[in-house]
Amino acid sequence: MSDFLTHECGIALLRLKKPLQYYINKYGTAFYALNKMYLLMEKQHNRGQDGAGIANIKLDVSPGKRYISRMRSVDNKPIQDTFGKIMGRFKHLSADQLNDADFLQQNFAFTGELSLGHLRYGTYGKNDIENCHPFLRQNNWRTRNLVVAGNFNMTNVDELFDVLIEIGQHPKQKSDTVTVLEKMGHYLDVENQKRFDALKAEGLDNRSISEKIADTLDLGGVLRSSASDFDGGYAMCGLLGHGDAFVLRDPNGIRPAYWYEDDEIVVASSERPVIQTAFNVKAEKVVEVSPGHALIIRRNGSTKLEKVIEPRERTACSFERIYFSRGNDKDIYEERKALGEGVVPQVLEAVEHDLDNTVVSFIPNTAEVCFYGLIKGLEDKLNRSKIERIKGLGSNPSSEDIESILSEKARAEKVTIKDAKLRTFISEDKTRDDLVAHVYDIAYGTIKPGVDNLVVIDDSIVRGTTLKKSILKILDRLSPKRIVVASSAPQIRYPDCYGIDMAKMGDFIAFQAAIALLVEKGMGHILDETYEACLKELEKPLAEIQNPVTAIYEPFSANEVSDKISELLTPEGMVAEVKIIFQSIEGLHKACPDHTGDWYFTGNYPTPGGRRVVNKAFVYFMEGCTERAY
Repeated sequence: MSDFLTHECGIALLRLKKPLQYYINKYGTAFYALNKMYLLMEKQHNRGQDGAGIANIKLDVSPGKRYISRMRSVDNKPIQDTFGKIMGRFKHLSADQLNDADFLQQNFAFTGELSLGHLRYGTYGKNDIENCHPFLRQNNWRTRNLVVAGNFNMTNVDELFDVLIEIGQHPKQKSDTVTVLEKMGHYLDVENQKRFDALKAEGLDNRSISEKIADTLDLGGVLRSSASDFDGGYAMCGLLGHGDAFVLRDPNGIRPAYWYEDDEIVVASSERPVIQTAFNVKAEKVVEVSPGHALIIRRNGSTKLEKVIEPRERTACSFERIYFSRGNDKDIYEERKALGEGVVPQVLEAVEHDLDNTVVSFIPNTAEVCFYGLIKGLEDKLNRSKIERIKGLGSNPSSEDIESILSEKARAEKVTIKDAKLRTFISEDKTRDDLVAHVYDIAYGTIKPGVDNLVVIDDSIVRGTTLKKSILKILDRLSPKRIVVASSAPQIRYPDCYGIDMAKMGDFIAFQAAIALLVEKGMGHILDETYEACLKELEKPLAEIQNPVTAIYEPFSANEVSDKISELLTPEGMVAEVKIIFQSIEGLHKACPDHTGDWYFTGNYPTPGGRRVVNKAFVYFMEGCTERAY
C-alpha cells in the first residue's frame, strides 16, 4: 500500500501443557515458552509497531509468591525491548540454576506455563504505556484476576460504558479496552460469587471453595454474559489468575484468530503461518477459531471450542487478504495472485491491448505477489492470442513467423525502489513534500521514452497522497507515454470501524472524486439530502440504523469515479497520461471467496454499530468536523 495505513493488532497466546522441567529436559532450555513467544510476536510485527506487551501466569504457586507478571514497552523496537528486559533478569544465573525449574518458578517472573503477548497499532488513543496491552484486573482471589489483550475495536463504547455505570461501577477511562476488561471482570465476579455461595451452602471451608471454583468456574458463561451486547470486530484473549484462558472471536469472524494443539502446547495467534513457523506444523493442522465461539483452555490443559454468541453471516475482513496479513500464508499467497490476475481486463483496456509497448511493475514491495498474478494473467492472455495467430499462419508456416509469435511476452521490470532509510525530518510543508517525493527512486533505462506504457500495481489506494506527491512524479521521469496504476483492491469509499485506521470520509480519494462529480454535474443537492438522511438515522435505535451514504455514489459508474480519481491525483506538470484503475467487487470476491467483508468498498456493514459510524462520519464531513466517528 503506497499510503501508510495503521491497522489491526496482533495476539499470541501460549499454554505449556507439561511442567517446566519437561521442556528443560527435552529442549535444553528453561526459556522454551519465552523463545516461542518472541518468535510468535516477531513474526507478526507487521501487525503492530506502536507497542508490545506480554503477560505470564504460573500455575500452582504457593500463597505469598508472585504468580502474575507483565512487561510492556512503547520503545522504538518494542518487542526487542520487552524481551530484552525480561531476559536480562536471568543473566547472572548459573547453568545449574537455569536447569532447575522449581528454583526458577519460585524466584523469577515469566517462568509460568501460560503466556499472552500483544502487538499494538494505535488506531485511537495516545501511544503511551497505559494504552499498551495486555490489561490487568487484579484481585487477591486467583479466580478473579483477569488479563486481557486483543485485536478489536468496539463501535458501541458509549452503550458499553453506560452498562458499567448502571451496574454501579466507576470506570477510570472511556475506551473500548477498559469497558471490555471491566465488563468481563464484572461477570467474572458474579460467577465467582455464585459459585462461592453454592459451595458455602454445601458446607465447604473457604480454602476448599477457592480450589473448587478454580476447577468448576463456567468461563463460557462469563463470556456469554460479557459479549452479549458487543458490537464490533474482535479477536480477544484472556488469562485468569488460576490458569484458565480463552480466545474469543466476533460472530461475523471479522478479525482473524487461529489455533493449534498437540501434547505439549496450545497456541493461538492472529495469523496462521506464524504458528506453522514457530512449531513446524503443516497448515491444515492450524485451524480458525470459529466465529462467535471461544477457544477455552482449562487450567488442567484441556481445550474446547464453545459457542458464546450465535454466529452471523461470515464477513471476515478482506483487507487481511489484500494487505494486512503476511503473504506467506498458503491461501493468502494464492488469493493475492488471483487479485493481480483479476485486474488484467482493465489493464489491457487501459493500454489499448498494446502489450508490445507496455512494461509492468509494482509499488510498493507488498504488492509483489499481486504483480506475479498480473503477469500470469497477461501471459495467459498472450498464449491464447498466440495459439489463434499461429493457426492463422496456415498449414505450412515458416519457422521465423512461429518464432516471432512465440517470443512475445509480457515485459516486466522492477521500476521503483523504496529508500526505507530516508526520513522526512523537516516539518515545513513545501520542503517536506519535496523530501517525500524522494522516498521512492526509479530504475532508469527500463522504459522506451514516449513509446511505452508503464503499468504499476498497488495493493490498494486510500488517500492517494503518496501517488500524487511522490510516485507519479518519479515515474514520469522515465518518460512513458502513459502511466497506469492498477489497484488490486476496489475503490475504498467508506470508513472502517473494526480495527483499521480509516475513520474520516474526507480522506478517501474515491469519496473526493464522487463529491467532485456531484458538484460538476449540478447534483450537489444529493449531499444535503444525504446529510439530512444521516441525521435522521442517528436518531433511531442502534439496531434500526441504515446506511444512506451510498446515495453519494449511486449516480456514477465505477469507471466514472476511477476517471475522476485519475484526474484528481495527476500532479501538475505531468507529461505522461495518468490512468488509475481498480479491482471490481466481483473480482475481489472471486479471489477471496471466504473473506467477504467488504464494507469499506460497498457500505455493507455487518453490524449496526458500523452503520452508525458511517452516518456520523458523513455528518462530521458536512459539518467540517475533523473528529473521528468512533
